[in-house]
Amino acid sequence: MKFKSIKCLFIFTLFLSCKEKQFNKTNNLESLNIMSFNLRYDNPNDNENSWQERELDVVSFLKYYHPDILGIQEGLHNQVEFILQNSANYNYIGVGRDDGKQKGEYSAIYFDTTKLELISNKTFWLSETPNKISVGWDASMERICTYGVFKHKKTKKVIHVFNTHFDHIGIEARKNSAQLIIDKIIELKIETSKLIVMGDLNSEPESEAIKILEKGLTTTTTSKFYGPTGTFNGFEIDKTLDKRIDYIFTKNLAIINYRHIDDRRQNNLWISDHLPILAKVDIK
Repeated sequence: MKFKSIKCLFIFTLFLSCKEKQFNKTNNLESLNIMSFNLRYDNPNDNENSWQERELDVVSFLKYYHPDILGIQEGLHNQVEFILQNSANYNYIGVGRDDGKQKGEYSAIYFDTTKLELISNKTFWLSETPNKISVGWDASMERICTYGVFKHKKTKKVIHVFNTHFDHIGIEARKNSAQLIIDKIIELKIETSKLIVMGDLNSEPESEAIKILEKGLTTTTTSKFYGPTGTFNGFEIDKTLDKRIDYIFTKNLAIINYRHIDDRRQNNLWISDHLPILAKVDIK
């Protein structure tokens, strides 16, 4: 009986030790929440789904999740500024794709200024001439990528973030846009740095564009994934969400979890025609 008690005590002590190690391992994580979100551009013809009908819901959504880094797509200048003016602790980088200033859609990157310090930023066009306003390959219009370098204030770790929106028409444009981003990473000599590449890539998982990115980066794993398979809803209430065209890729960052967020407005309409996607990463 005495031996049995000692054995039980030993097992219990071992259990507590394992739990303590597990807690310490979790406690040592330093995480950042990264979100990619196609806002849907301000189109009055969207009627009940127009920006004016959704803008407060979008802000409320962002206040609730408050990602540390937020990459948006399709936002026009008024939308980008509305989010900034109605959100706490954010600043953003990015320009309009039509003139490199305020005209056309942004692929802006917002960041929490209490956690992150901006080191540098740049916008380049997805084309054969990325340093000037241009349309690339068989694309239907100008497409851009916003690039920012940030320092995490607490750990002093540096993270490189690319946020982009590939063309919806040009197959060659999407493929070459993916290769251009990989080439930029090599050109900047940041292959061993902490990287995020995210955006609306208008490409499904088996496409050549996604395969190119997967060669140099890491996508999320199914074991850490939660939510619908797809990310595009087209504002259709009863649509089966199986079309995935929005992504967050990482390199040299551990993915803690990943989610396609299918939250809706109080009237049961969608927040946007794309689902926001959210990844928690450990920057240590």
